[in-house]
Amino acid sequence: MNETMIETINLHRSYKIGRKSIEVLHGIDLNIHRGEKVFLCGPSGAGKTTLLYTLAGLEHPEQGSVKIDGTDLYGMGRKEQAKFRNQRIGYVFQNYHLLPELTALENVAVPGAIAGKDSTALALKALERVGLSNRMDHLPAELSGGEQQRVAIARAIVNEPKVLFADEPTGNLDSANSGETMRILLDLATEHGVTLVVVTHDQNLAKVGDRTLIIKDGSIYSA
Repeated sequence: MNETMIETINLHRSYKIGRKSIEVLHGIDLNIHRGEKVFLCGPSGAGKTTLLYTLAGLEHPEQGSVKIDGTDLYGMGRKEQAKFRNQRIGYVFQNYHLLPELTALENVAVPGAIAGKDSTALALKALERVGLSNRMDHLPAELSGGEQQRVAIARAIVNEPKVLFADEPTGNLDSANSGETMRILLDLATEHGVTLVVVTHDQNLAKVGDRTLIIKDGSIYSA
């Protein structure tokens, strides 16, 4: 039997615009297995990123629960949740979110330093895994978009998370770099048994995963 890694029950998330409250997630129930590679697709504004943020502990739902490897993500205090995210969850942003004043190696080392580990050694190992050890002393401005995204991936995996979330990881890349980025993500997930959840607008790209889910009107459907 497949073991559950991510489980949501009756997940609701809304935003206020003026006096209006717009519900983005309408009671989502979701079950993702350990080691599964799942792609989330849907039209712009459907709630793909909101769902990913909520799964990763970055946005608190108004109602419902999120469990990661059996742990209730929103049932713990802020410090405990931050420690859990640092140790168990990796997140790759579309716009990289690298610190401009830090080198590639220093950017990747940040999560390891927060965890109190030998962050430089871990960061170098992570950069080697994405094929960028030769660029470790370069600042983000000195790297191409594809290289910056690979640095962001290295940062997300430096603490060897159980779950890796990626929000439109190829959205700012050309076709060659998009293919390379997805290959790296899929290979890392396969080699290390990581559960991978990717938001993408490209349903053709989503076909490389184990399962595609469609978000529309705040609800989720199997493709």
